[in-house]
Amino acid sequence: MDTLYQLHSSRESKPCKRLVLYYHDLLFNKTDFTNFTSAIVASAPPHLTNFHFGDLIIFDDPMTKDTNLHSPPAARAQGFDFYNIKNTYNAWFAYTLLFNSSEYKGTLNIMGADIMAQETRDLSVAGGTGDFFMARGVVTLRTDVAQGDYYFRLQMDIKLYECY
Repeated sequence: MDTLYQLHSSRESKPCKRLVLYYHDLLFNKTDFTNFTSAIVASAPPHLTNFHFGDLIIFDDPMTKDTNLHSPPAARAQGFDFYNIKNTYNAWFAYTLLFNSSEYKGTLNIMGADIMAQETRDLSVAGGTGDFFMARGVVTLRTDVAQGDYYFRLQMDIKLYECY
């Protein structure tokens, strides 16, 4: 039988593919109309909470191989997150990493809770296309830099356990 893809699955702790990327988010601050990469598109009245509860953010953020925002992007993170707890900072993410370089082409779909009080948080890789066709795995987030509400950088340790 001729197959286009062959499954490489690992139930052990060693992933079949691993990438470490940096996610850069620049929230629109109502003054800088050129450099922002995310914007709040819906929010609850401010008197209801101090933790952005109800805010919905859409983003198109650059991903780099190092911590420098101005490095060439390795991918783009496109999707949304929303703050879903009233008494602490917590967000829920759903986004696609879009790769279009000489190294990788395709997408990875990522979703899950970002419990910001934890040093590291795991989100699920729920599939992909191209070089990441039907990939499954875990993305471990670690906040690398946070500058107020307007800029943050996450280290994303992407570990794929099902690779075709």
